[in-house]
Amino acid sequence: MAIKSALETLIDLAQRESDDRAKRLGAALKAVEEAEQKLQMLQGYRQDYADKLDQAQMNGITPFAYANFVAFMGKLDNAVNGQKEVIKHAQYKADTERTALQESERKRLSYRTLSERAAAQALAIETKRDQKMMDDFAARSARRAQS
Repeated sequence: MAIKSALETLIDLAQRESDDRAKRLGAALKAVEEAEQKLQMLQGYRQDYADKLDQAQMNGITPFAYANFVAFMGKLDNAVNGQKEVIKHAQYKADTERTALQESERKRLSYRTLSERAAAQALAIETKRDQKMMDDFAARSARRAQS
C-alpha cells in the first residue's frame, strides 16, 4: 500500500510539473508570435518609409531631408535586426520549454506505467491467493465427503 501511495504522489507531482511546463510553453509560444508580429509591423513601416523616400526623390528633395531619411532608414534597419534577434531568443526559449514539457511528460508516463504494473502485480497476487483459498476449500470438502 505504501508503494501505491508513493507512486500516486509522484504521479500527482509529475502532473503538476507537466501542467506548469505546458503553461510556460504556451507563454513562450505567445512571445514568439508577438515578436514576429512586431517584426512584420517594423518591416511594413520600413517599406512605407522607403516608398516615401522614393516618392520624395522623384518630387525633389533637399540634401538635408535626404540625410534625415537615410538616417531614419538606418535606425529602422537596426530595429528590424534587433527584432530578429528577439525572435531568435524567443524561439530558443520556446524550444527549451517544449523539451522540458516532453521530459516532464515522459516522467509522468513512466510513473503511471510503474503504477499500472504495481496494480497488475497486486491483482495477480490477489488472484493467486483467491485460487489457493478455493483449492484448499475444495480439498477440505473432498476430505470431508470421503470421511
